[in-house]
Amino acid sequence: MKYLPIDKNLFVKNRTKFMAAMRPKSIAIFNSNDIYPIGADSTIPFQQARDLFYLTGADQEETVLLLFPDAYEEKHREVLFVRETNEHIAIWEGEKLSKEKAFEISGVRTVYWLSEFEKIFFELMTEADTVYFNTNEHYRGGLAVETETREDRFIKWCKEKFPAHKWEKSNPVMHQLRGVKEIEETAILKHACEITEKGFKRVLNFVKPGVMEYEIEAEYMHEFLRNRSRGFAYTPIIASGFNACVLHYIENNQECKDGDMLLMDVGAEYANYSSDMTRTIPVNGRFTQRQKDVYNAVLRVKKEATKMLVPGTILKEYHKEVGKFMTFELLELGLLDKADVQNENPEWPAYKKYFMHGTSHHLGLDTHDYGELKTPIKSNMIFTVEPGIYIPDENLGIRLEDDVVVQESGEPINLMKNIPIEVGEIEEYMNNKK
Repeated sequence: MKYLPIDKNLFVKNRTKFMAAMRPKSIAIFNSNDIYPIGADSTIPFQQARDLFYLTGADQEETVLLLFPDAYEEKHREVLFVRETNEHIAIWEGEKLSKEKAFEISGVRTVYWLSEFEKIFFELMTEADTVYFNTNEHYRGGLAVETETREDRFIKWCKEKFPAHKWEKSNPVMHQLRGVKEIEETAILKHACEITEKGFKRVLNFVKPGVMEYEIEAEYMHEFLRNRSRGFAYTPIIASGFNACVLHYIENNQECKDGDMLLMDVGAEYANYSSDMTRTIPVNGRFTQRQKDVYNAVLRVKKEATKMLVPGTILKEYHKEVGKFMTFELLELGLLDKADVQNENPEWPAYKKYFMHGTSHHLGLDTHDYGELKTPIKSNMIFTVEPGIYIPDENLGIRLEDDVVVQESGEPINLMKNIPIEVGEIEEYMNNKK
């Protein structure tokens, strides 16, 4: 892996928290992701199942974690299964986890080869009443239902082999745990944001009329890779002119033109954790008055929204309040009038014409991370803050986004506070005056 080693105590703490939430005499199983084929002998680069990584730090295919707090033998209360390696594999594929290395990374003392899984699992299931299955119940998880994962195959197999056992879901527990970050996780995310900062500052000195969106994407990738990132945490959006009004524009194949604004929604990955930044800059280095007015309106909404991310806030109510701030700004810009607001549909308020997405989401091992959505916000949760205004008739879309850590008291800590965002800062960097 490109990233530096992570202290295994993080994963020890994470497992301890999960096991504390398990029912008596229950086993929890977590599987790695598959390596997915493209065609012929080509595959998509491997990425670890985030729950397994959260609990072990093991970043390798064909890996299984078993948790059984009430196992009769202490050695079987935490068990990690890894693919058996040998010299041939090491030559052709590179070094794989040995049993010793697996313990060093994860802190799990009992490590077996994966070939021993069925035998040991059967033995332990004779002691257990309940199995925790790791289903994907993320609010956007429906996008992946057509792909059968290793986890899906295991659940089918297990239900056939052990029909008399009870079943539980690990997902609600993972939402509770992963939503609140440990100090080590916040440090990793902060580092990912610092890599993103380096990429953005590089781009500020690169963008000018005539460059292609994909050239800007390449500048980010260069800076991310040279700082131990695997690359983008998600498919980057490099959207100039009208493209910025397409929320998930990812073609990145157009020329950046003089007078246009350029919206860049990008973030570096580091150690499987995602940063998530959006900045919108003038291609020629200077805002017009109209661009500046819309930009500062978005920035004011972002600042007000950030102040509301405190313990006890309910996200549904938070988004409503952000909508009120945005409505005021749109009235000031002349994009809405009082009649629009008075006659609005409560289910789709008037401001949604120009700001149609949410303001914040959990951030962590996934860009849209696990985390509770209906319960009050807690300290040490990490959220994005990303309001925007999109005016297709003016070929103008502006979104601004930072990543913040909720504090026990006071305003959140902005992990991207050093990334230029004020109009004056952007212009100074782009015109080589800073």
